[in-house]
Amino acid sequence: MRRLFFFLLSMCCGMMSAVAQSELLLNDSVYEDSVIVLPWPENVQMKLDSMVANDEMLQTSQLGLMVYDLTADSALYTFNHRQTMRPASTMKVVTAITALDRLGGNHVLRTSLAYSGDISGRTLTGNIYLGGGMDPMFSEEDMREFAMRVQNLGIDTLRGAIMLDRSMKDTVKWGEGWCWDDKNPELTPLLVDRKPYFVESFLIELSQLGIVVDSISLFEEPAPEDAIPLYVCEHNIDQLLMKMMKDSDNLYAECLYYHLAASLGRHPARAQHAQSLERSLVGTLGLDSSKYRFADGSGLSLYNYVSPELLSRLLQYAWRTPRIKSHLLPSLPVAGVDGTLKKRMKNTVAEGNVRAKTGTLTGVISLAGYCTAANGHDLCFVIMNQGVLKWRDTRDFQDRLSVILCEE
Repeated sequence: MRRLFFFLLSMCCGMMSAVAQSELLLNDSVYEDSVIVLPWPENVQMKLDSMVANDEMLQTSQLGLMVYDLTADSALYTFNHRQTMRPASTMKVVTAITALDRLGGNHVLRTSLAYSGDISGRTLTGNIYLGGGMDPMFSEEDMREFAMRVQNLGIDTLRGAIMLDRSMKDTVKWGEGWCWDDKNPELTPLLVDRKPYFVESFLIELSQLGIVVDSISLFEEPAPEDAIPLYVCEHNIDQLLMKMMKDSDNLYAECLYYHLAASLGRHPARAQHAQSLERSLVGTLGLDSSKYRFADGSGLSLYNYVSPELLSRLLQYAWRTPRIKSHLLPSLPVAGVDGTLKKRMKNTVAEGNVRAKTGTLTGVISLAGYCTAANGHDLCFVIMNQGVLKWRDTRDFQDRLSVILCEE
């Protein structure tokens, strides 16, 4: 009778392999005091089935879900995993992995200062060149260093022109499909403290050092080959990724997106150039890139459409590619510890275990990343909820699901 009971149970679950069924039927130890204890991963699959079938939220909203066992190299659980959905900020996973694959972990963001002309007495008659590197980390402190490098020329007067090199990217200020009423960052290669007031800040810093700016004109022109370098401010891709992923910083993501675009060597770089590289990587992973829509690097756009399967395939690729994994993994928020997951999954087995990128737009909540199961298997997972109005309930659903992946 007991064996018949387990057989009917396994048939109802519809997920147990023939081997798992036979092992369960022969193992009397799994039946104790009328409590059913299934082996891993069937226990995980049964719990996920119960969540998908019984959560009231899913009666009025959509769910796309994929859990992949990286250790066993097989899908552990799928539900609507090929549905195309808006990713929100999990789009940053696409951006980060594509950029690391293309640019490498040693990529550097550079903002440059150079000059040309003659110095007579304490006056520079010539040009100052400010080269934009689309660096969201360039700060007022960096700008003071720029001004000090000019002062180190031994001058107190600047007469000539300031040349702005913003040729790295096109002049489009915002991403395709961004909402007009959001407080969106302005996308320009010359940024200081995240804002486009580069020249104004430079002139203020010069003035504070006692350098008189006399008859200065502004032009858009790159530095010529014979311009004399004064300083290059550099930040590396790891510094960018930490804030982009941990804090879900949209400006950082868009800056990386245009560095990816610029890697094709076309000037000015355009969003379409980055999109072509994303589509190329998707094709390399064995998926049809025409089934997805890429619009920006941050996920702000309402025109992005991806699937749990696509994000999962990218996470699998990153996990198996050391030059990507070593930079991506440290940048992901850790449940209960830091970033956008700092307050989530605390005092659960997922705390300190789940590393995942969050995503939030109106009606969209998503979560994509990694965890280690109780049996030591490494997993990647993607949860995409659409059409949701109660963010707290949706995040609770995703947290409970994540805990299931980590517990015995």
